[in-house]
Amino acid sequence: MDGDILAELGSAFLGSRLKRLAERMQADAARIAAEAGLPVQPAHLPLLAALDRHGPLTVGRAADVLGVSQPGVTRTSAALQRLRLIEMRHDGKDARRRTIALTLSGAALVARARALLWPRFEQAIDELCAPIEGPLLDQLAAIERALSQRPLYSRAAAFQPFAGLSIHPYAADLAPTFYAINAAWIEALFQLEPTDIDVMTHPYERIIAPGGDILFVEAEGMGIVGTCALQKTGTRQFELIKMGVLEAARGRRAGEFLLHATIARAMELGADRLYLLSNARNVAAVHLYEKLGFVHDSGIMAEFGARYDRCDVAMLYRPAAAGR
Repeated sequence: MDGDILAELGSAFLGSRLKRLAERMQADAARIAAEAGLPVQPAHLPLLAALDRHGPLTVGRAADVLGVSQPGVTRTSAALQRLRLIEMRHDGKDARRRTIALTLSGAALVARARALLWPRFEQAIDELCAPIEGPLLDQLAAIERALSQRPLYSRAAAFQPFAGLSIHPYAADLAPTFYAINAAWIEALFQLEPTDIDVMTHPYERIIAPGGDILFVEAEGMGIVGTCALQKTGTRQFELIKMGVLEAARGRRAGEFLLHATIARAMELGADRLYLLSNARNVAAVHLYEKLGFVHDSGIMAEFGARYDRCDVAMLYRPAAAGR
């Protein structure tokens, strides 16, 4: 790198050079996170990941786990509290001691980052570092040259788990599509029930107007191929309903992409409780729900299972279970 004063000064300025490299990489990471719809800075993610792995932590314990200063943890915690991704709780054993814990929205964000963000970072960094060998300062120079030739953002962009897919919000002209997609999968496995017909015929009145939402997934070259809805059933409580993907789009991971987006939308709407009802014959869907953090729950079955004659699966969203 011509005219690079930090490189020319060598090991005496190693800390400054590493800081510069970290800032450069984190700027690209922030851009990738923003495009994935994650409202956090990369510097926030280690604390979120630590809380996801270890559960609630005191500031001191979090600092030890992360290997950073307590004031640094406090600053990050304040930023994440403003985003409602963490909360401060009183320790059950000592009321004078407070711990940092993930909110449901925070846990959902970590689950989404684990699925959409971290694999892209890992693959991009692995690609960047694979050809590098030699003494540390030579390695740093090689990384800097490689980033000048192709930034981390461009490398990560090459790893797109859901390429060609996009999410669309509800619009009145999509109401017939909502009905058609759901009628297709329900009639393929079961029979339409009165509850199905009522909701599918009046999506705005039954779902949107009471405070829920409907999302659609479009596959490039195919148009709208799937849909999923959130029906508000109580204060900060939502049921995930009417999720279907056209048979022709299977294999493109449209359902997984759509479910990630729907969970994120539930958190935006303020969900403290998110559940769903299904049937064991819908094997692929149940497996996907489990993969993204829904767990089988007898309480949900007892409370809501009678809504459909075909219901024999009831699940509650527990983001800590995602990908496990």
